[in-house]
Amino acid sequence: MSFEPLFHDGGAHLRRRILALFDRLAPNEGYTHAAIDGVRFIRSNRPVPRMPVLYEPSIVVVCQGRKRGYVGEQTFVYDAQQYLVLSVPLPFECETFATPEEPFLALSIRIDLAVIAELAILLDETHGASISEPRGVYSTPLDAPLADAVLRLLETLASPADTRVLGPAIMREIGYRVLTGAQGDAIRAALAQQHHFGRVAKALRRIHADLSGELDVETLASEAGMSVAVFHAQFKSVTASSPMQYVKATRLHHARLMMVQDGLSAGAAAARVGYASASQFSREFKRLFGRSPSDEVRWVQAGGRQPIALEAGE
Repeated sequence: MSFEPLFHDGGAHLRRRILALFDRLAPNEGYTHAAIDGVRFIRSNRPVPRMPVLYEPSIVVVCQGRKRGYVGEQTFVYDAQQYLVLSVPLPFECETFATPEEPFLALSIRIDLAVIAELAILLDETHGASISEPRGVYSTPLDAPLADAVLRLLETLASPADTRVLGPAIMREIGYRVLTGAQGDAIRAALAQQHHFGRVAKALRRIHADLSGELDVETLASEAGMSVAVFHAQFKSVTASSPMQYVKATRLHHARLMMVQDGLSAGAAAARVGYASASQFSREFKRLFGRSPSDEVRWVQAGGRQPIALEAGE
């Protein structure tokens, strides 16, 4: 895999540098939390077949290898040439292409809505309001300014002092670069309540903040200020699924996380995310993940794919 799109003047030296940084900061396979909140390293030393995932609002910059994602009828690739932008929390499916000799290496950066909102106000004053019709997920070409900021973030994370002093400013710069990039309008629209996309984004945050609550279409549509028919159509245009399909997938992903990382039983996890029937939970869990809840826990413990921890309400 060539690093030229990421390190436009780079050559072999920068390739070796980025691989050395990953080996130092994220030597183990899976997800490694960086010293800055909201930043994760992703390493996969082997191919991973197509499987369900749930990502929070974030950008994912790939340094080596590639992934292919599937959302409804849409297929997209993110690799060293293209970074992923998720403007809303989104369940989808993805497969990973990697080998022990050339592992998949990426940096996931959570979108801080407070910082983005502040930057969006400044951008509206200087660039005008967003006008494009946004979607929930994009794969977009990685430009030189963003690539440079990500490289400096990696260099900064190698030093605790640099992380404390320089990290926040670089994170803010990355937010700015994404907002002014090809898909910045999607993130800005997620904050704009006068836009249908923003109202759906608000409903998505409500779902993630209250998984065990009464999450019916009528209530969500009312809170979004839309009729049920309009809400359903707009929701599907953003997430590629119906509201109730989204709620079900989100509940199952969070329950999986609770069982794998917190040690909850299937029954306890089901109740925590709003299931009244343990048998219904088990049926729907197996339909999504291809394994029963207990088999899934054993599979992960034996070295299967770890779920990504999500912050509630984001």
